[in-house]
Amino acid sequence: MSGWTALYIFMLAAFTGYVIIAAVPVILHTPLMSGANFVHGIVLVGAMVTLGTARTPLEEAIGVFAVVLAAMNVHGGYVVTVRMLAMFKSSRERSSEGRPGEAGEAPAAKRP
Repeated sequence: MSGWTALYIFMLAAFTGYVIIAAVPVILHTPLMSGANFVHGIVLVGAMVTLGTARTPLEEAIGVFAVVLAAMNVHGGYVVTVRMLAMFKSSRERSSEGRPGEAGEAPAAKRP
């Protein structure tokens, strides 16, 4: 595959992704991103495989950069998921999470 073909495929994929995501209502964006975490994992695996086949220092540097970006993408996806799930908790559950002494946490020490 030539560089021009790869660039064309990348541009086509970027445009298609933009059009699809732009059509998603705002209320569904967070669940959609949460459900897409498996794609982030596939990207990370692909970046690691690419890094494993690198032969030159430039290819290794690009591979490391790809792995770092993919790992950040996976982490961001799970942060979004946690925030989304927190929206569905009752106010009673949210208020009890931060209290010391619950869920196996030691109570905070009192200062004299």
